[in-house]
This record gives sequence, structure tokens and C-alpha cells, in this order.
Amino acid sequence: MKTLPLRLDPGDDLRPALDAALAAHGAEAAFVVAGIGSLREARLRFAGRDGLHHAVGDLEILTLSGTLGAGGSHLHASLADADGHVFGGHVAPGCIVRTTAEILLAVLDDATFTREPDAATGYAELVIRPRT
Repeated sequence: MKTLPLRLDPGDDLRPALDAALAAHGAEAAFVVAGIGSLREARLRFAGRDGLHHAVGDLEILTLSGTLGAGGSHLHASLADADGHVFGGHVAPGCIVRTTAEILLAVLDDATFTREPDAATGYAELVIRPRT
């Protein structure tokens, strides 16, 4: 395992930027150790909901966690708005960095993460395999 510190810039889209960083390092599996920063807008899916919650304004990333893989990422975030109200959920594309996002990834050289349909949950779930 190795670590990969990242700094995302204003205008970066959080989820695609992390997926691109993983691909640029030739890795197929990583998890988010820590993530903080700010967003100017966010798109999150709340638990048990089909649609996305779209928030616009000054938002702080309080926590960011999840897995990244060649077959897709699964990220959760908790955010606070300018009044300190906290909300969180599944990170969707459209979480745009306002000032910066500081993220530390743990990259696994000996594993591959994919997402495959799971009959028990009805969702594409994480499948972990050794990297060949």
C-alpha cells in the first residue's frame, strides 16, 4: 500500500477528479483515508432516495470516505452549509470544488476493485480481487 496525497483546485469535480487521479497512477484500487475542503455546489444521494439533492453555496467538506476502483467509485461525504447545517450522503458527479479539496488516498497495489450487480441488494456492489 502507498499513499497518494491530492490537492484539487477550484472548479474541479470531486468524483471524476479522484477517478482520474487513480487512473493516472495506474492503480485499480484505493480508499479515501481523509478528505476536507470546500465546494461551491454539491450533488448527493440521500439514503433510500432515488433522486439527487442539489445544494449551491459555500459548503465545507467535513468528511469524505469511500473506495475508488477501475470499475467505479463509491464515496460518501458530510457537508456543512454557511449556517452550519450538516447533511451528507452518496457523492455524485457535480460536487464542484470552491477553494480547494485536500484528500489522502491509500492505493492498494495488490488488489482490484470492481462494482458488480448484487442480487441481494439490487445495487452494483464492491468486488475485491487480487491484482494479477
